[in-house]
Amino acid sequence: MRVAVSLVVYATLLATAAPRLLVGVSWVDRAPRLAICLWQALSVSVLAAIGLAGLALAVPTAKISSGIAELLRACAMSLRVSYAAPGGAMVAGAGLTLTTVLTLRVGSCAAAQLVRAGRARRAHAAKLAILARPAPGLDAVVIPHPAAAAYCVPGRARQVVLTTAALETLSVDQLHAVLAHEQAHLTERHHLVITGADAFARAFPVVPLFTAARAELARLVELAADDAASRRHERLSVAAALAVLAGAGSPAAGLAAGGPTALGRVRRLLQPARPLGTARTMLGAVLVAAVLLTPVAVAAEPILAVTHVLYCPLPLPAS
Repeated sequence: MRVAVSLVVYATLLATAAPRLLVGVSWVDRAPRLAICLWQALSVSVLAAIGLAGLALAVPTAKISSGIAELLRACAMSLRVSYAAPGGAMVAGAGLTLTTVLTLRVGSCAAAQLVRAGRARRAHAAKLAILARPAPGLDAVVIPHPAAAAYCVPGRARQVVLTTAALETLSVDQLHAVLAHEQAHLTERHHLVITGADAFARAFPVVPLFTAARAELARLVELAADDAASRRHERLSVAAALAVLAGAGSPAAGLAAGGPTALGRVRRLLQPARPLGTARTMLGAVLVAAVLLTPVAVAAEPILAVTHVLYCPLPLPAS
């Protein structure tokens, strides 16, 4: 029970306090890829803590040292006494139910989100097959449209899409900067980051961490793509291209260089790059690892019990 309560308290604190501590802090804009990892680690850690809390309620544990026959005898006695006690079976059942419901809820929402996104991509790809034509000399296709826009469609038939207005409006440097931005989305599989955040937020919409993570990750993947483009092209070229595309959006199946975050990203790109540095980045990586490992460390006793290192709590009866 103590382990389960500790895990629930940990998950509650993380789910409520983490968004207040992370949203709006300056360092995330300097290291968006690290911030993406941290937001994902926080979300996984909360779910893991709740799931492990349910298992901890169902598995009574303590150390013993004996042969296999005595071990099985002790475990059988422990489980019999534990579940025969008032509320014992109910607590164990509640723990298993909690873990099962959590797993099914997250799994079903993730599967539904993947199916929904895949269906949207296939539908959009069918439209592109009719409307789009290859862009000469560019790893992209072009569709006729009066508004300047650029976006990528991930998946098996991934491709970058430009409008005719974008080709006419962007300079050569700006155009290649935009293509680098969109290729970064495809290479780093940012659509999976967004899909995971959407699945968590849909599964548990009342959890502040998940709703904040969905909004922040949508912004951070754009910052990460901006940084990838600016490593190959001038930051001013990337900023100028974003300014041109600021008013453009993207279909539900894609990720766009423009959109509502574009102007804020332009201001960021107009400033000199200020990476965190090796020491702070390593410290951030340690923080990500600690967040992921904390639920496992707290639940180590019941986990080891399942692997036959820690076992049932009752001492063997005197012979």
